[in-house]
Formats: sequence, structure tokens, C-alpha cells
Amino acid sequence: MKKIALFVTIILFSLTGCDSDTYEDLQEHTVIVGKVTYTAQVKAIIDANCISCHSAAGSASFRPMTTYPEVKAAFETTNLVSRIQRQNGESGQMPQTGRMPQDKINTIIQWGTDGLLEN
Repeated sequence: MKKIALFVTIILFSLTGCDSDTYEDLQEHTVIVGKVTYTAQVKAIIDANCISCHSAAGSASFRPMTTYPEVKAAFETTNLVSRIQRQNGESGQMPQTGRMPQDKINTIIQWGTDGLLEN
């Protein structure tokens, strides 16, 4: 009988312990196993969120972010992390079209923590 009560308690706790009920909420808690690298994770985020402005044809062509060395330099010298963490409407917030999902921001931060690895 004690085993059944313990089992029921565990099941009830697991059903009520999750504060997330949508797929989007769960995406903000993505866990990356291993080190984050530019090629494996960061490039896709930059391509999807930054290239439209930070390329030869973009409005921010003076600060291109189309290659690993360019993105690494942006991380190291232009407050990239600070700018992508700003809330919508804050001065200097990037991308200007709206804040990236937190899981993408976390991936870029982790890339820096892991040493800005390329591959």
C-alpha cells in the first residue's frame, strides 16, 4: 500500500510540477549537450536573425556578420550579447525586428562561455 501511495504522489507531483504548457515555453529551456560551436549552432541563429541587415546588401553592411571571423569579432568588440538581450523597444536592441527567443540568446551566450569555437 505504501508503494502505491508513493507512486501516486510521484505521478501527481510530476503532472503539477511543470510550469510550461506550450511547445514555445519548452523551447526556451533547450539544453545543448557538449560545447556550442559557430558551425553547429550559432551560424543558423545568425543567418536567421542578423544577416538581413548585417550583410553586403543590408542596412548594417558596415558591420557584416556573414563569416565566423566577423561574428566572433562582433561578439568580442560590439557588445553583441548586451544588444541581443535588450527588450523590444530598448535603444540598440538587436535584431531591430524583435527580440530573439531566449533559447537562441542562451546558445550565443554559451558559445562565448565555451570559447567562441568555430567547429
